[in-house]
Parts: sequence; structure tokens; C-alpha cells
Amino acid sequence: MSEQPLLEQLIEALQCQPGIGPRSAQRIAYQLLERDRDRGLKLARVIAQAMNDIGQCGSCRTFTEAELCRICASHSRDGSILCVVESPMDVASIDQAADYRGKYFVLMGHLSPIDGITPETLGLHILEQRLQRGEVSELIVATGTTMEGEATAHYLKEIAARADVRATRIAYGVPMGGELEYVDGSTLSHAISSRREY
Repeated sequence: MSEQPLLEQLIEALQCQPGIGPRSAQRIAYQLLERDRDRGLKLARVIAQAMNDIGQCGSCRTFTEAELCRICASHSRDGSILCVVESPMDVASIDQAADYRGKYFVLMGHLSPIDGITPETLGLHILEQRLQRGEVSELIVATGTTMEGEATAHYLKEIAARADVRATRIAYGVPMGGELEYVDGSTLSHAISSRREY
């Protein structure tokens, strides 16, 4: 049996990314080979280096090349407020969009026993130990509103209660500039039930 041709291997490898199917992978491969070989080589070098050199922060579990990420290493961040998110992309989103000056804990997913994602997989034992040390006064739960995200939020609330730490949940609802007629029912219902003083 002959080995799979290198071009087919490249196209197949490019499909490992979300949203890149066979046709998109084929276009990318042909573009790199036809017009961007230098950038393709640079991309290959950077990917290889990133896979080898980027690990997880020893405190919050986000991606970093150092022992601590820049947020955890910063003395200007408030370590008494800890925001728990599902992914490193959530850290970037909150830091870019909000005036949040606390620190983070990244779960790298959400609870999903059917997929084998347990509290241990998410590092919740590490989070619980951190809360038990008494350095954190507020745990902000910023998981998604999916069924798994809500189950994870509930579990986080229980961890915070055991450590006697105040747990809060980020608000969900009507987006800025949004028209109520275009907002789905469950979002609108959550927005009404999560209303606050104005």
C-alpha cells in the first residue's frame, strides 16, 4: 500500500482547525504552495515552536511561555477578585472589552461527564485549594449559558460556598444597541430576571 501523498496530508492537517473543511483546507494549501511558500515555511516554524514552548500558567492555567502569564505576574491586578472562564479566548475578550482589573482562572472547558470532562480535568481541585487559602474575596463565574456552562457555574458556586467566598455570575441579556424584537425569548427572560437597580 502506497503512502498518502504529501499534498493530501497537508490538506488533511489543515482541517484540524474549527471551521476549516476540505475545500477551505485545499484552498489554503494551494495558496501556500502557489504564492506564499516563504510565509508557509514561517507558519510551520512558528507553529512548531508554539507547540513546544507554550504551556500553561502555574496560577491561572492560561497559555504562556513563562511560569506565570503577564496578568498573574502583574502587581497592578487585584488578586482578591478571581474571574473563572472556560477558555483563554474568554480572558482576552474580557480584558479587551471590560474594565476588569482582577485575575483569572481558566478551566480549559466546561463540565461534561459524557465527554469525560470532570472537575479534575478542569483543575477545580486547584481552584478550590486557592480559594481555601483566603486570598480571594469574590469569585466571578463567567462560564457560558449552555447546559454544560450552567452546570459548571453551579459547581463553581458550591466550591466558593465551601471556601466562604462570595460568588457572583456575570449578567447575560440584551446586547448594547440591540432591539428587543430581535432578542430570543430565553435571553430576554434571563435579562428580566437578572435586572438590577438603575
